[in-house]
Amino acid sequence: MGIFDRLKTVISSNMNDLIAKAENPEKMLNQMIIDMNEQLIDSKKAVAMAIADEKRLEREVIENKGQAEEWEKKAMLAVRAGRDDLAKEALLRKQEHETYVGQLGTQWQAQKESVEKLKVSLRDVQTKIEEASRKKNILIARAKRAEAQDKINKTMSSLSGNKSAFDTFDRMAKKIDELEARTEAQKEIEDASSGATLEKQFAALESSPMAADTLLEDLKRKMLTSDAGSADGSQNAAP
Repeated sequence: MGIFDRLKTVISSNMNDLIAKAENPEKMLNQMIIDMNEQLIDSKKAVAMAIADEKRLEREVIENKGQAEEWEKKAMLAVRAGRDDLAKEALLRKQEHETYVGQLGTQWQAQKESVEKLKVSLRDVQTKIEEASRKKNILIARAKRAEAQDKINKTMSSLSGNKSAFDTFDRMAKKIDELEARTEAQKEIEDASSGATLEKQFAALESSPMAADTLLEDLKRKMLTSDAGSADGSQNAAP
């Protein structure tokens, strides 16, 4: 029964305390289940041996009962044959086997009761190991969740305690905003300047032909006037 006591002690231990002390809870819990199953295998072997002993005692009881009956039959045969001496010997042998049956019967009954208790304990331990296996998965999930939360808490604590990174980030964001604003302003100025120059060029193109046309018209009028004056002078000079 000692092996069952050790198993129950391991299984009934506070796993949460073990997790708190373990560097790798998942590895430790898995190893615990492996150890439990190995001890369970040893327990099954011990129970199997106890059952084998109980069966052996049972067979001996049955065999000796059979031998006692056989000697009784032989005693009867001797009486019928008028051999009381042989009958007495047969009855003494019968008595020996019956006495042995009585002794074996006591041991067999005790062994049988012990085996039944061992079977109950074995089933109880196996059930506890199965429960521990199921609980292991829950505990591992809890351990991982707690580890993740701890890392998040440490990260948040570190960030809240060190504002320089965030301040630098904000300053860079403002500088980028300013740079974008200056770039947009410069573009607007260039666009405006480009537009004004273009307008001047078109104005010059439009004004140049108009000036030439005006000069040409003035010249033509002047020439007509001059030609007209020459023609009048020639007519007046004729006899």
